[in-house]
Amino acid sequence: MKIINVNLNGIRRAVERGFLEWLQQQDADVICVQNLQARSYELDDSILYPQGYEGYFFDADKENFSGTGVYCRKLPKAIMTGLGFEQADFEGRYIQADFDKVSIGSFLMPDNSSPQEKYAFMEQFNEYLKKLRRKRREYIICGSWYTAHKTIDLADWANNQDTPGFRPVERAWLDQVFGPMGFLDAFREVNRDENQFSWYPDLDQPKNRQDGWRIDYQVTGPNMRRNIVNAWFDTHASFSEHVPLVIEYDLEL
Repeated sequence: MKIINVNLNGIRRAVERGFLEWLQQQDADVICVQNLQARSYELDDSILYPQGYEGYFFDADKENFSGTGVYCRKLPKAIMTGLGFEQADFEGRYIQADFDKVSIGSFLMPDNSSPQEKYAFMEQFNEYLKKLRRKRREYIICGSWYTAHKTIDLADWANNQDTPGFRPVERAWLDQVFGPMGFLDAFREVNRDENQFSWYPDLDQPKNRQDGWRIDYQVTGPNMRRNIVNAWFDTHASFSEHVPLVIEYDLEL
């Protein structure tokens, strides 16, 4: 099973820059997309239903804002939207496709433009994650968490220790997610290399290892550890400031 997630930072712009052509070349089972900045009813069928895939979307109430989606090659058993609290549900921040053996979520944390809004979301999302661990299903939560966890996860970490997205409170929160709460950072389970980044600030400049941050994740429960096979970033993709995270799992949908 091959799962990809990418923050499009505007699906219309991403399509203009080759997103759909890229999608057709991936041979992925599920592609999770975030930050669509468009409502699904405004999009052409070529975007909603690219060849070989069925698209499902969760729109934000606000125009040109947020939004998440999943492109599925196999028909899901069910689609679930929202997390049960206002900041997530009105802003289109979570959509989940349920299959026989696993549920795959497309997730968008509030970005770093308003740290207090992000912290409030983290507190409520924390309660959702605790409930998730009690469920008898396997989960893969794919998306932008807008936080670099360790010093290896951003280029100039020494000068960014008080920068939103790398502040101690945010990193400590991820310590809990990947520690006592028992979730896995799937990428780091199989790839410990340096200079592995998912976000670069300048879309039209070469991806400079001195600028990057790893703020996009696939997060799983502990039972998935043995199923994570390979993980990498597709740095050749050029339709967003975020590059796609690709992870292969030894698991059938």
